Amino acid sequence: MVTQHTRAQHAQSITSRAQDYAQWYLDIIAAADLAEHGDVKGTMIIKPYGYAIWERMQHILDDKIKETGHQNAYFPMFIPKSFLSREATHVEGFAKECAVVTHHRLMNNPNGEGVVVDPESKLEEELVVRPTSETVIHAAFARWIKSWRDLPLLINQWANVVRWEMRTRLFLRTSEFLWQEGHTAHATEADAEEEARKMLDMYAWFAREVLAMEVIPGEKSESERFAGALRTYTIEAMMQDGKALQSGTSHNLGQNFAKAFEVKFLDQDNQQQYCWMTSWGVSTRLMGALIMSHSDDKGLVLPPEIAPYQVVVLPLWKKEEEKAAVMEQVSALREQLQHVGVRVHIDARDYETFGTKVYGWEKKGVPVRIEIGPRDLAQNQVMMARRDTGEKKSVAIDQVASEISTVLEAMQKALFASSQQRLQERTVTVDSYETFKTQIETGGFFLALWCGSAECETRVKEETKATIRCIPFEKQQQNGKCMICNAATSEQVIFARAY
Repeated sequence: MVTQHTRAQHAQSITSRAQDYAQWYLDIIAAADLAEHGDVKGTMIIKPYGYAIWERMQHILDDKIKETGHQNAYFPMFIPKSFLSREATHVEGFAKECAVVTHHRLMNNPNGEGVVVDPESKLEEELVVRPTSETVIHAAFARWIKSWRDLPLLINQWANVVRWEMRTRLFLRTSEFLWQEGHTAHATEADAEEEARKMLDMYAWFAREVLAMEVIPGEKSESERFAGALRTYTIEAMMQDGKALQSGTSHNLGQNFAKAFEVKFLDQDNQQQYCWMTSWGVSTRLMGALIMSHSDDKGLVLPPEIAPYQVVVLPLWKKEEEKAAVMEQVSALREQLQHVGVRVHIDARDYETFGTKVYGWEKKGVPVRIEIGPRDLAQNQVMMARRDTGEKKSVAIDQVASEISTVLEAMQKALFASSQQRLQERTVTVDSYETFKTQIETGGFFLALWCGSAECETRVKEETKATIRCIPFEKQQQNGKCMICNAATSEQVIFARAY
């Protein structure tokens, strides 16, 4: 039996969203046992359950990436410092976040305990720990590409990167994080543009169909572009507190990097041409998006498509002689569910109370919980509970597989519908800067006309902490005046505060 004391303990373990949204987010991560801070400030240890979710993301995305003709490769995490200086905008964009290796050896401290850097081990050229891989990959592309026959070159890498962030938060912004980064070379600008947009479409599909998270695709403003890119495209999601989270980016790099690294090819007319390049990626930041899109005050809520376990089965018995019959039926249930492709986990721990297990899996966000004990066996049924709505109902044992499939599909659709509704209801059109400054305090996305000037963009950022999240692809074309300076314009953008 679940006691009131157990319920009270559970309720107190997670701060409510209304009370403190930032603390709620951290409490969800701790309660679901997803990650913890590493021993070096700003780093993160992704724990097994959190990593299982990331592995699901990897698996689904990796299959999609390969379907589009890309191949996986791996490149060194150490980059010669001189590589970053070849593309001026690129080094300027990443210089403050770079971790630099200057020596290659330690030695015992001659003046006491511990170790110190061996002064004799100073590197001839300092190395940058990979903040992103454009430079090292394009140096390789310059060796690999000789002719138009070598194009397009479509490469993807799963790796870690280091960006020395000053203010960190688990999954959202850490000094080291995991990601996927695609890098491609093309013969024409049109081919590169098609690639950049196609991969953004893939990210939008993943967000909507797998993460059940509605997003707005669009182009970044010039000041928000990736360092060195010709154009940057993004998908922007709205979290439950109304803030934006950039959930994937794709960059048309033009020929800037090709010229910096001499990535050239002989065309069909035997003329030397520079390649057109792209890069695109998503990271463990998607874990943060997943948490903040769907979770509630009870814990994590996972869409069935991404959940490591879609169903957890909790067998119950009081007497040892009841155990064998219950576990026999549990084994049959597992085979039944696995046969229809359901990811199922049996929690038969006998050293935990039933209530502890129920709330433990509730915090982990498993979509469906099945409870089965001697009484259920006698009635040839199980008790089924849905995580997002809390709905519980009895289901005949021979109907469990079909019922589970229906419930999982319904839950996936319901979570996406909720995300869609939030985005629609909290996206408003504004034409008054004074109104915008008042309303931004309550969060949300704000569609506004913008003259295109960096001065107006900077003013909004400094005065309200909001930024232009994107210039949406789908928008109502209209002539009017810039919300900030009243200059004539037809450019409509989305302003929001963001993570």
